[in-house]
Amino acid sequence: MSKPVSPEAADSRPRLLVLASTYPRWRDDHEPSFVHELSRRLVGRFDVTVLCPHAAGALPRECMDGVHIFRYRYAPARWERLVNDGGIIGNLRHHPWTALLLPTFLLAQLWGLRRLLRAVRPNVIHAHWILPQALMVALLQMVGVRTPPTLVTSHGADLFALRGRLATCIKRLTMHRMQASSVVSRAMRGPMLALGADPDLLGVAPMGVDLQHHFTPDALTPRARYELLFVGRLVEKKGLPHLLNALPRVLQRHPETVLSIAGFGPELAACQHQVERLGLKAHVRFLGALPQDALPDLYRRSSMLVTPFVQARSGDQEGLGLVMVEALGCGCPVVTTRLPAIRELQDGHWPPYLAEPGDPVSLAAQINALLDDPASGKAWVAQLRPSLLERFDHAAVATGYAQQLSRLVTSSADSK
Repeated sequence: MSKPVSPEAADSRPRLLVLASTYPRWRDDHEPSFVHELSRRLVGRFDVTVLCPHAAGALPRECMDGVHIFRYRYAPARWERLVNDGGIIGNLRHHPWTALLLPTFLLAQLWGLRRLLRAVRPNVIHAHWILPQALMVALLQMVGVRTPPTLVTSHGADLFALRGRLATCIKRLTMHRMQASSVVSRAMRGPMLALGADPDLLGVAPMGVDLQHHFTPDALTPRARYELLFVGRLVEKKGLPHLLNALPRVLQRHPETVLSIAGFGPELAACQHQVERLGLKAHVRFLGALPQDALPDLYRRSSMLVTPFVQARSGDQEGLGLVMVEALGCGCPVVTTRLPAIRELQDGHWPPYLAEPGDPVSLAAQINALLDDPASGKAWVAQLRPSLLERFDHAAVATGYAQQLSRLVTSSADSK
């Protein structure tokens, strides 16, 4: 938890404005919380304010863990469906009507940013995602609004999807106006440089996982022998349909196997129909979206986490896949697929249980190999955990981002 900040310290902290689309709507929300987890760990160094979209049931304004959160309205609450339960790209694909929300979503974000620049007077901005957050900063600059130095962090979807000529041109224009940038894996560095990022100001910095207190092993929790686990949004790039197609081959060898699916998203109904069509209802459990506090117990008891990532038709793919780090932190082995960012898991090397993306036969073979020899998986996880602590634990990640943001504040002050 963040340490309390005295009024004297608060007065001296630089003011940080964080821009994000994906953000918890309330405490213990099942939406990805990585932006908030980083933001709250920067409170000791910065006075942190977050601008993010509103959603039904969320407060327009609140303070959570020392972070001041402002949520902009872009439609009546019951229609604010563009961002949550699948992400912007997933919702646009599966619910085309949400495209009607884009103009008000962008205008409301732009207006909210302009208001907070006046009210908060930030010393530095951290924009998560090139589109649309960093673009909003660039647009204000184009009309003569003075903005503080900005760090933009790409998480994957903004970099790999939206690859048309117009979208690429907009991303290049945006990157030209950023003072620094970062990506969450080394596999993203090349595509980011192709958009015009300054190589001297481009960092590789993942989001963090609480590997010291939350996602930890528990020797008292027995690990199931034949329980597979999938955790994630039910969208194309997560690859759940390929895992379901692989499951009959796993059952031929290990008929006791069951699969638990923790997640929610626009592909839920299609996946449920696929389970029925394949005759897998006795072997598959849909758990729905779960809060972060429920995940460690799942990781600790499951035989393995399976992350069958693929490149989506839009070009979108995983920038890193923190669920794998969470699982490994709890001692749970991982079967995954051969996508560039996966090498980040083992510091530049391919992990041992690796299938070809979109190939159910290859995926089933890797799952069966781990079920055949769980001791080897256990040994691999134990050997990898110290490296994960060094690279992915919140303490190390927050320190790295704090240093990068502080350099921007200092360089801006020196130039005045």
